[in-house]
This record gives sequence, structure tokens and C-alpha cells, in this order.
Amino acid sequence: MSGLELGSISLIVMIALIYLGMHVAIALASVSFVALWFYKGNVLVALSLSTLVTKDAIASYSFGVVPLFVLMGMFVNEAGLGKDIYTVANSAFRKLNGGLGIATVAANAVFAAITGISIASAAIFTRIAVPEMMRYGHTAKFSVGVVAGSSVLGMLIPPSVLLIVYGLIAEVSIADMFTAGILPGIVLAILYCVLILALCRFAPGFTGRAVVPDDAVGLGLIKSLTLLAPTVVLITLVLGGIYGGVFTPTEAGAAGAFAAMVIAAVKGKLSWPVLWRLASDTGRITASILFLIIAASMYSRMLGVLGIPSLLAQELTGMEASFTMVLLIYVALMIFLGTILDSTSIILLLVPLFIPAFLSYDVNLVWLGIVTVLGVEIGLLTPPLGIACFVIKGSLEDRTIGLKTIFLGALPFALTMGVALLTVILFPSLTFSN
Repeated sequence: MSGLELGSISLIVMIALIYLGMHVAIALASVSFVALWFYKGNVLVALSLSTLVTKDAIASYSFGVVPLFVLMGMFVNEAGLGKDIYTVANSAFRKLNGGLGIATVAANAVFAAITGISIASAAIFTRIAVPEMMRYGHTAKFSVGVVAGSSVLGMLIPPSVLLIVYGLIAEVSIADMFTAGILPGIVLAILYCVLILALCRFAPGFTGRAVVPDDAVGLGLIKSLTLLAPTVVLITLVLGGIYGGVFTPTEAGAAGAFAAMVIAAVKGKLSWPVLWRLASDTGRITASILFLIIAASMYSRMLGVLGIPSLLAQELTGMEASFTMVLLIYVALMIFLGTILDSTSIILLLVPLFIPAFLSYDVNLVWLGIVTVLGVEIGLLTPPLGIACFVIKGSLEDRTIGLKTIFLGALPFALTMGVALLTVILFPSLTFSN
């Protein structure tokens, strides 16, 4: 059996196992091991290769950035900075038709700059923003849709865990990935705000209309600055340290985690039981990410041994496929896999497979990373998996709001993400790439 045939069969089996409910990492590792066994005809060789990959996959110092940024996000969440950011944004936009939705987007954009985890944003703002928006008159569909859409900003605006994972897999600078995500993240946030204004103006049946009392008083400048001060300090420390050349991304993660811990402690949010819980949660999240990376490394090694990347590049060359065609196939696969897999798994599956083909077109891998993250983010809002939508469902206090309502509410935002993806494809300079 040729490497191409075996690789095709292994991919089909892998997708079938995932559909049947097997954990993505276990499916990746199992299929990779069995494929190597069949191809080499020797179980000891397959076992040796798998052992080497498992040993070397996450041995690099660079992987220390994952638990540090996850821990920082945990402390930020515990300190209640998300609620403070939303309170200030809500005060600033309260008089505007659609202002509560814009406040949610603005708060999520700022929150993304200090956590980088979309799931955290979805859980936090579901409890903060959805009841507030519904209390003032917005529909449940629109309220959960705004939270679902804006929560994915955490995957794009640095520091993002997904940008870190892509950088590690594609072997590109994480600092360059962070820089590349800034403008596309801002563009997506602006597009969301324009969408919210348009929906509130032209589709009031979908959004409802928020009624804010004329005598409602804002927070005032001093109070707003006081609430935002910890967030500003944290963003300046982490991103300013990276872009100013003071920290490596890993060191910035450590500094940010320590600063976030101090902020939480000053606000009286920490205790020994809380510290243990945050450390345990960080360990679980980190272990799941790194386990996926190990399994993806086994998958990547299996592809390399079978010669699949070079064969794919040759096939595309033989077909005289244009770069546009290859990119369309890549994006279509990302969106399709988004219906069954989480974002990290999609990156770990597709990036090792397609990078050799893209390199033959002399593609800038940093730009490709932003395209990849935008593409897989769409999957966070699409059924049947749509992780962000499931997190929102689990975080809602109002149990009468079903998944159908959440997915319908998120649909306009998923389509808007498609517009942002097309914008980045047409204008690669947005990512500071050539």
C-alpha cells in the first residue's frame, strides 16, 4: 500500500473516530501509530518513532508560554476585570441605539488583550452582558449572539493562545504573530459594531430596542479610569514588554501572570483554596493543549514518513492549481472541520499538511496564521459543535434560551467574520506581512 493510499485511509478513519466521539488527541495518536506500523511493517519501529515524537514535541522552552498565559487569564477572570471593563463600556455607549451591544464588543476586545482565551470571554460576558441587555429590552437571540460573536476576539487580539499554538506548530515568531493579529482584531471589532448598528436600525424585530432612562447617569471620568487602571497596567506590561523588546513572549507571560495575581490579591479575590483551584484549572487546560500538540506532532511525523506533504504539493503542482484554489480548499476545510472539531485541533490537523504546499507558493506564514485563526474562529459559532455557543448555553442563568436561539443569534456574526477573513486575504498588509 502506497503512502498516499495509507494516508487517505488514515484521514478517513480519524474523522470517523472523531464523529463517533473519540477524543481528538487519542484519535490522532492512535491512527498515526497504526499507520506507521502498517507502513514500516514493524511495530517496534512505529513505537520508537512515536516515543521520540512524544519526548521531543513539547521539550522546547517556547512551550512555557502556554501555561503562563492561561494562568494570567485565570487571575484576570478571578479579579473581575471583565466586569469592570463592561461597566465602563456600558456607561460610555448607553445612550446609543445598539450601545449595549457595542459595549459588549468593546469590553470583549479589551478583555481579549489580557486573556487570549475565547471560552473565558464567552463564559464571563454571558453572565455579565446577556442579563443586562435583556433587562433593557434586547431580545435573547440578539443578546447571546453579540456575546458569542464578540467572544471570538480573544482568539485574534494578542496575546492569543491560538496564535501561540499556530506559531509553535508553524515555527514562526510568536511576537510576529501577536503583531499581525492587532489590526485584523480591530477590523473585526469595528465590523461587529457596524453590524450591531445596522441590525438595531433595520431589523428591530431581531434585536429588540433597548430603553435607557433619560436620567441615567454615567460613571464619570475618574471612576472609569479607576476601574480601567488595572487593565491598562496589565496590557502595557505584557504587550508593551514584548513589542518594546523587554520580554520574550514566555517572559511576558510570566510577568503578566504575576501582575494579574497581584491585582487579584489587592482586590481581595485570592485565598489559598482559590489559588489551588486556579492552579488546578490551569494545569488541566495546559495539559489538554499540550496533549493535543503531542498527538499532532505524531500525526505530522506520520505524514512526513508517508511523504504526504510532498505528494500533496506535487499533486497540486500537477493539477496546475493556482494559489487561490489551494487557499480556497484550505479555508473550506477549516470551516467544514469547524462543525466537528475545536479550533486548536483544526490547526493541528491542517497546518502540518498544507504548509509545504503553501511554501511552494512562497506564502508568508505569519499572514497565513491570521487567515487560519480567522477561518477556524468561524467554527466556534457554527453547528453542530460551535464551542462558544455551547459555553454560552452552559453559562446562562436563563435556561429557557436554547441552543437554536444561540446559533441563530450568532449567525450574523459568523457571516461578518467571513467578511473579515476576505478582507485579510485581499489586504495582507493588515497583518504587517509582505
